Amino acid sequence: MEKEIKKIKNIARAEKLILKEQIDYRNRQVVSKTLVQNSALSITLFSFDKGEEIGSHESGGDAFVTCLDGVGEITIDDISYELREGESIVMPAGHPHAVLGLEQFKMLLVVIF
Repeated sequence: MEKEIKKIKNIARAEKLILKEQIDYRNRQVVSKTLVQNSALSITLFSFDKGEEIGSHESGGDAFVTCLDGVGEITIDDISYELREGESIVMPAGHPHAVLGLEQFKMLLVVIF
């Protein structure tokens, strides 16, 4: 158990935090900040400037996305879903998906392998 705990990074322990304040927007960029990474789980914060995107790709695990700020577009199997603050969606493992900032957009990504 101790080995897995050591892989938590970039996040305070035993402290209340506001996730959307843990990552900043950068002009014309997609920014990511890994919070947890191990063989079973990945937790990452992302910020997208308006119009920035991560192109279509597939993941080996189910990816749970929650919008923390702004408006983003999640495309899964060529079907687009608009995501606003507080809304979530699952991008199933092995299915092509992409993410676009329709406005500035922050999201929490949890991938379960």
